[in-house]
Amino acid sequence: MPKYPEFTLAAVQAAPVYFDREASTEKACGLIEDAAAAGATLAAFGETWLHGYPWWAGERSTPLHRQARADYIANAIEVPGPETQRLCSAAKRAGIDVAIGVVELDPNTRGTVYCTLLFIGREGEILGSHRKLKPTDAERRIWAEGDGASLTVYERPYGRVSGLNCWEHKMVLPGYALMAQGTQIHIATWPNVGGSGCDVLAGAFAYQAGAYVISVGGVGREQDVPAEYQELRAPALTGDSTILDPWARELAAAGSNEETIITTTGSLELVLEAKSMSDVGGHYSRPDVLQLHVNRQPARRLIESGTESDASEERSEPASPGAETGD
Repeated sequence: MPKYPEFTLAAVQAAPVYFDREASTEKACGLIEDAAAAGATLAAFGETWLHGYPWWAGERSTPLHRQARADYIANAIEVPGPETQRLCSAAKRAGIDVAIGVVELDPNTRGTVYCTLLFIGREGEILGSHRKLKPTDAERRIWAEGDGASLTVYERPYGRVSGLNCWEHKMVLPGYALMAQGTQIHIATWPNVGGSGCDVLAGAFAYQAGAYVISVGGVGREQDVPAEYQELRAPALTGDSTILDPWARELAAAGSNEETIITTTGSLELVLEAKSMSDVGGHYSRPDVLQLHVNRQPARRLIESGTESDASEERSEPASPGAETGD
């Protein structure tokens, strides 16, 4: 009989320190240690947990709203950067893998941010990151679009790990791209799992992929909003995180508005049982009829030519045959 790897999955349901990347990073590091103490192999946080989901994005423009937009960008983090280094160190000390939603700053313009899911290994290194492909509704006023370069499944000692942000699960094709790469453990991040069909989409992914799903939301209550933003409409992010098995059965659930860490133990045996019935990226597909093309090229908005490096490359090109002899 084969020995199947077992693992403990954790959903970290908590409120960040809104508009404060330093305090949010500090809190995240403490929660990583708490998840490890609970026995986690892999711990997941909600969508843009660091430094918070922009619940106010759809409000009418006022001086306070415009200030919130500016402060939101000012508190975004670079990947990699000082904050990610602290998260990596925390993961290494704790000895666990971490997936955490972050507000990522565009390093070129420094005036654009992305909804990014960051993957960190227990070795203390960034495994990769995925920028949300299509922000939803009012989110498009805040976040830029990602690209297909990061639709990746990560090979870990206990299984293959993937992740998507919120309604990317409704787009269908990003999920299939991960299923076709053999995902076995998937992180589905949301502002909160309750509402907007998030629970339905998480269950559908688990059942279609034959994979465990950590469906994790954040918490945002009136008391979590900094004093200077109390005039904004209060957030209503209740968490409602769950962990599902490859048959979409609920293994663990968090209460609404509760800061908690829920855990459950899984095994690759159950993953293989589910995939043996229906591996949608393998034997349960028809590539002769339907294929998915993924553009892995990173999006580039500025392409420069005529630079000094281009000129040096030109000068270093070998002369054409006969050039020195005049033939």
